[in-house]
Amino acid sequence: MSERLRCGTCLRPRSSCICRWITPVAHEVEVLILQHPLELAQAKGSARLLHLSLMRSRMLTGEVFAADDLPAVPLGSESAAAHAPRHNLLLYPDTPPGSTPLLPAPPALAPELLQPARLRLVVLDGTWRKSRKMLYLNPWLQHLPRLALQDMPGSNYLIRRAHKPDQLSTLEATCAALAQLEGDAERFRPLLDAFDGFVAQQMSYAGPSSK
Repeated sequence: MSERLRCGTCLRPRSSCICRWITPVAHEVEVLILQHPLELAQAKGSARLLHLSLMRSRMLTGEVFAADDLPAVPLGSESAAAHAPRHNLLLYPDTPPGSTPLLPAPPALAPELLQPARLRLVVLDGTWRKSRKMLYLNPWLQHLPRLALQDMPGSNYLIRRAHKPDQLSTLEATCAALAQLEGDAERFRPLLDAFDGFVAQQMSYAGPSSK
């Protein structure tokens, strides 16, 4: 596609630009989004909108990542304390007993380290199958402390099929995790409302028969 016809911010065709849904959110926990390559051209994906809205986020695309090569999330002109090393926390469900291949039990993160200003949330963006493959291909991810969301409400992500009723989009899951870690759900409500608008926009392209 000609670059003239593509938005330089959301990277979508200008006719389906989603920039109006970008909702800047000030947050303390850094977010690192590791996106599966097949999601890069997925029009229904929510990770790009999430990244453009979260001020302390970075998004990388690939299947295999070297932990030592991951760049730090840009924080702008802040104090030296804000640039102190962060503790990585993987947003991922608990591994069911008997899963094959077996994965090591993730370590626990000491409660005193669960301070938003000292955390980096690592998010895998992909289908359930692809995100699980990314976890297997990156052993360093398997050894990170894990945050598994529990008792979540139903998703508003009506444009992609979920395997389970409680499965959320990347944007919804990340907002829920940040709300839990920072203790402020209302801070992320405007972004979730914008996400509903994004979903409605995508549904409008499908036509009445697909709604």
